[in-house]
Amino acid sequence: MYISEFSHPRGQFQQERFISTVANQLRLQGYCVVPKGLPELLAEPLYAQLQKENAENFKPAGIGRKSDKVLNEAVRGDSIQWIDNVTSAGAEWLRWMEELKIALNRELLLGLFSFESHFACYAPGAFYKKHLDAFPGDANRVLSVVVYLNADWQQEDGGELLLYDPQSDHAIETVSPDFGTMVFFLSEEFPHEVCVAQKKRYSIAGWYRLNSSMNGLIDPPR
Repeated sequence: MYISEFSHPRGQFQQERFISTVANQLRLQGYCVVPKGLPELLAEPLYAQLQKENAENFKPAGIGRKSDKVLNEAVRGDSIQWIDNVTSAGAEWLRWMEELKIALNRELLLGLFSFESHFACYAPGAFYKKHLDAFPGDANRVLSVVVYLNADWQQEDGGELLLYDPQSDHAIETVSPDFGTMVFFLSEEFPHEVCVAQKKRYSIAGWYRLNSSMNGLIDPPR
C-alpha cells in the first residue's frame, strides 16, 4: 500500500491510480496536471486554516535565496507563509507528501530526499512572471508541486498557471487554479508563470529536494 490510512477514504484503488497517473505522466512528459488531485480530507482543513490565518502572518515573497534574496514586485507579487507541522492540517499535509515521496521514488527512482512548502496568497492584481524553480548553481529542487485552494473560481478571475515548453516560449499548459487541482513538474526543466489574479488567489507551492549535504553542511536542513 502506497499511502497511509489518512487518505484511505479516497479508496486504495483510487490512490494507487493517482500515483500511477502522476508517475507515468512525469516519466513521459515531465509534468502532470490532476484536477481534484488533493483528497478532500486534506484540502478542506488546509482551506480552513487559510481562512483563520491573520494577514500579518503572510510575508512578501522574495526572489533568490539566503543572502541573494530580494523583493521585486515587478516580478513577483505574492505573499507566503511556510507550512510546518504545528497545526493538524499542516502535519497531515506534510505526512501525505512524505508518503507520496516514497511512492514516487519507488516508481521513478528520483532520489527525492525532503519536501518544503508554503501557502501563497495573490491579492487582486498580483502575478509572478516566467521563471524556473531551481536556482542556478544550487539546483537541488527536483520536483515542484502546486495545489490550488480556491472555491468557485471562474474563468474571468484569471490567475492561471502557464507551463512553458523548455525549448521554446510556447505555453504547453494553462491551468485554472481550481480547488484541489494539483500540478507536478520537473523543477529544473519547466519555466512557468502565474497570470494576474482578479481576486484573492490561494495556493500551496512545494518542492521535493535532493540531499546535497557536503562537508558537514546539511542541505536541505531536516
